[in-house]
Amino acid sequence: MTDTEKRIAQKWTDLGVSKTNIDSDKPKYYCLDMFPYPSGEGLHVGHWRGYVLSDVHARQKKMSGYEVLHPMGFDAFGLPAENYAIQTGVHPAESTIECMKRYRPQLDDIGTVFDWDYTLNTCDPDYYKWTQWLFLQLYKNDLAYKKESAVNWCPSCATVLANEQVVDSCCDRCDTPVEKKDMNQWFFKITEFADALVDDVENLDWPEKVKTMQKNWISRSYGTDIEFEIDTQNLCHPELVSGSNIKVFTTRVDTIFGCTYVVLAPEHELVDKIITAEQKEAVEAYKEATKNKSDLDRQVEKDKTGVFTGAYAINPFTGKEVPVWIGDYVLASYGTGAVMAVPAHDERDYEFAKKYELEVVQSVSAKKDFSTTVEMTECAYCEKGILIDSGEFTGMKSDEAITAMQAWLEETGNGAKKKQYKLRDWLISRQRYWGCPIPVVYCDDCGIVPVPEDQLPVEHPRDVEFSSEGGNPLAQSEDFVHCSCPKCGSAAKR
Repeated sequence: MTDTEKRIAQKWTDLGVSKTNIDSDKPKYYCLDMFPYPSGEGLHVGHWRGYVLSDVHARQKKMSGYEVLHPMGFDAFGLPAENYAIQTGVHPAESTIECMKRYRPQLDDIGTVFDWDYTLNTCDPDYYKWTQWLFLQLYKNDLAYKKESAVNWCPSCATVLANEQVVDSCCDRCDTPVEKKDMNQWFFKITEFADALVDDVENLDWPEKVKTMQKNWISRSYGTDIEFEIDTQNLCHPELVSGSNIKVFTTRVDTIFGCTYVVLAPEHELVDKIITAEQKEAVEAYKEATKNKSDLDRQVEKDKTGVFTGAYAINPFTGKEVPVWIGDYVLASYGTGAVMAVPAHDERDYEFAKKYELEVVQSVSAKKDFSTTVEMTECAYCEKGILIDSGEFTGMKSDEAITAMQAWLEETGNGAKKKQYKLRDWLISRQRYWGCPIPVVYCDDCGIVPVPEDQLPVEHPRDVEFSSEGGNPLAQSEDFVHCSCPKCGSAAKR
């Protein structure tokens, strides 16, 4: 800081510019920033790029007569602190606090008006007691749950990685190839509020561009679930698919007459059940080659690949058998993990069909007919809404046909109307040790049992060791792991 800046900063301190009087009669305004993660490097320009905007906003509100609470805190949990402990032997609680000490003078030096009397530290038990309390409220209301889920797994660090911690299919810390692994994980059921999140965004005073981003992130669409019966002839394990159908979701059920194949995600639960002996080796090799690709990579790759399973499914409207493929451009985490392919009227499906010499059948007069690559001068489908070669639905306008087809599917038990979202429930259990302990115990008799609220916070044990071989340090703490069930008093585990 220059001498002038120091003099002005001291003047602000003497005047209490950043202080907040909670008991003031002025109108109140709460200005909250995203807290920084306290890394050893300290602040970088990306931090201040965000904080300058909120700092100007907080000052403007103060000058407009508001009593402004503008706190700063530290998003202090995270895997990097554990990795640092492995490298140096310094406990995360110690290294994190030391890092915090660097941040306040840096923030002061750039002239912010944070009220440091209200500093929050997310690794402080007095803080995460309330994080745990909130978790219990969600759990009691069926909004926190556990389920098996495919995660990014580093076998060297022995931990789950977020997508951003996977660089070129390797762990960003140790460069070990990352695997996809099914693990039992905790989730928050944010999909319960998908409609409200979409509908109520219009009530927010946000830029239209941001509103559109929010809607696209949630991505609500209306369409149809369709059941394709599996032909069990020649399957390796026909008994495993008895009563099972391939369910697909589509917003254009009226194009099903042009469906010439079905594609499953490689990790779809039916894949191992429907492969034939002739295709087993090829399918297994393809699954192995694609299992460690991220969902993002699979979506953006231009060259779509796949393998025939050897199995066939039956189009419920035509009774025609179509081949069942697997392809990594289909994601198990979105929709049903299966798509019906209509290559004449979908560019991605057409490219796939052309590559693997699959049948292309025109079913509707669409704006672009990929089977002939002819660009229509006007959208006959949208303007006239006339279906072509669609059996009993021929001549119907599009909305009438979709309604009639959905009704037929429901009557015959082959499908139903469906509302679909891209939004997925939020996976929250990712840390090994240096994260908020989830306040439940596991009892052989009672199952998952919440810790009583009067016993919060559940704190980290300090008697742990951090090993370069990875693994969860919590497992080494006998006093932490072994406990009593709050419900029945029997031996239980955390």
